[in-house]
Amino acid sequence: MARYTGPKTKIARKFGEAIFGEDKSFEKRNYPPGQHGNARRRGKKSEYAIQLMEKQKAKYTYGILERQFRGLFKKARAAQGITGEVLLQLCESRLDNVVFRMGIAPTRSAARQLVSHRHITVNGELVNIPSYSLKAGDVVAVREKSKSLETIDRSLSNSSQVFEWITWNTATMQGTYVSVPARIQIPENINEQFIVELYSK
Repeated sequence: MARYTGPKTKIARKFGEAIFGEDKSFEKRNYPPGQHGNARRRGKKSEYAIQLMEKQKAKYTYGILERQFRGLFKKARAAQGITGEVLLQLCESRLDNVVFRMGIAPTRSAARQLVSHRHITVNGELVNIPSYSLKAGDVVAVREKSKSLETIDRSLSNSSQVFEWITWNTATMQGTYVSVPARIQIPENINEQFIVELYSK
C-alpha cells in the first residue's frame, strides 16, 4: 500500500508537535514551516479547518492514507460504543502499531517495514500485512530467524514505555495484545470528536 514518504519534520511543525517521534530538527524550529512560519499568525481558523487538521494529524500519526482511514471510520460508526474512541482503538489494534508499542521498532514506519519484510508472527504464523487487525489474546512475536537483528535489539534496549493493554517478554521476544485499550490508555494527542464531526457532515 502507498504511504507518506515526504519530509516528516515539516509535517510535525505544521501540527506543532513531534507526531512522528523524537526529532531534533523539530526541536530546533518549533514553529510552523514556510517563509512566515516564525511570525505570529493572524486570523482564526474555521471549524472545518480545525476538524480537517485533526483528521490529518491522526492519519499521519498512524501512517494511514485517506481511503483506509475512511474505511476505519465506517467500521467504527457501525460498531457499538463511542465512534471516535472506537476509531482510535481500531488504529491502535493494527499490527504495525502494536509492534511499535511493544518496542520492537522505534517508530511506526519502522514497525511497518518489519512486518512487511516478514519478521513478525501472530499466533505463530507469519503476517506481513501492517494493517492486520489484532484481537485480544493474540500473541505477537519476532520470527526466530530475525531475533538477532541489530535494529530490533537496539529498539528494545531503548524502549521504556509500558502499556497496560499489552505485555512483552524480552527473553522470548514475544508479547500479547491483552485487550483493546481504553481511550485514557491511548497517549496520542488527538481530538477524535473533531474527526467524527468532519466525517458526519
